[in-house]
Amino acid sequence: MSIVQFVHLSVEVFLSIAASGLFILALVLLVECIAALFPTIRLTEKEKTLDELLLNPKVAILVPAHNEENVISSTLTNLISTLKPQQQIVTIADNCSDATAEIARMTGVKVIERQDLERLGKGYALDYGLQHIANIAPDVVVFIDADCQVERDAIAILSETAMVTGKPVQANYLMEKPSQPNPKSSISAFAFKVKNLVRSRGMSRLGLPCLLAGTGMAFPWSVIDSIDVASSDIVEDMKLGLDLSIVGHSPVFCPEARVIGNLPQNAEAAKSQRTRWEHGHLQTLLTYVPKLVLAGIKQKRSELFISALDLCIPPLSLLVVFWVSIMFVSLLFYLVTSLWIPLAIAAIAGCAIAVAILISWAKFARSDLPLRELLSVPIYILWKIPLYLKFLIQPQKSWIRTKRD
Repeated sequence: MSIVQFVHLSVEVFLSIAASGLFILALVLLVECIAALFPTIRLTEKEKTLDELLLNPKVAILVPAHNEENVISSTLTNLISTLKPQQQIVTIADNCSDATAEIARMTGVKVIERQDLERLGKGYALDYGLQHIANIAPDVVVFIDADCQVERDAIAILSETAMVTGKPVQANYLMEKPSQPNPKSSISAFAFKVKNLVRSRGMSRLGLPCLLAGTGMAFPWSVIDSIDVASSDIVEDMKLGLDLSIVGHSPVFCPEARVIGNLPQNAEAAKSQRTRWEHGHLQTLLTYVPKLVLAGIKQKRSELFISALDLCIPPLSLLVVFWVSIMFVSLLFYLVTSLWIPLAIAAIAGCAIAVAILISWAKFARSDLPLRELLSVPIYILWKIPLYLKFLIQPQKSWIRTKRD
């Protein structure tokens, strides 16, 4: 074998491995999106009436708030309107320098204040709230962010599901476009829906755990009391869900309970928010995939291996960037050497990604994302490339609150 042939073979093997890895991730994404098309499995009436306690569990709703004076009144007023007997709200005014605590008290809810400039982050605020309610030991604890709107009956549905399953429960958490949307914000809301609704629904339909999304999360007290939530991680919700899966409390998805957030109108705020989400996702991917694999081997639990595969799927924009890069290099390699295997694998992976995106759009987003805006995805991806390059140079590691409109 000549040196040239050896180089060609080495490059072909490398590209084939890279393309095959991409194909596996694309296939997992496609399977999740197809599974999401099937009806979700709901609790039967028999399950709902297992115990009288299920009909009226004692629920504590924790609302962590850091300088949220502009939105806290709306959020709490909305929550209060959905309250049922045995449900109470506790707002944690966390390191606030504004009128968040005073405005929250005016709504009539319980407010506790925390000042600790060394331990920053929502995880520490939630831990403080859990310590405060430990003496009443509710049946279920629900976490709601201070900038979200909760649909009627969502708290009751989440609490009931947590009681019946004995597991953490994630609501259907979606993002609404700003009042003056542009194509970038529309596609961002769509990408958020693919991750939080389509893929979570698909995993649920396959009988697999979902990721926690940060708000609209319900936990049986025995579960949340058994794990440490105090953390400065910028995606503490994702970390919490994976930790719970590893110790045997895999989260379940509850699409009937809806919690709505809002994408920021301000471009810098939107960029800051996406940076925190996606840098956090990538950091968690690098940290937790090995943990999930090792735990799956030790515990002989196949669901942990599948969760690791699901976690390996990067944000949609980055997945497309990977595909374009591998496809471009494979095409050049084919033109030079006529070796086509890497190109064929990459092409099939690209088809799987495209079909998954089209399925998600046609079933779940056709009404709020016109096709002409969907076609502007390449512009959206170009906007995101600097964000991913920054991860390689200076990844964001500290929590930064998104500026509210």
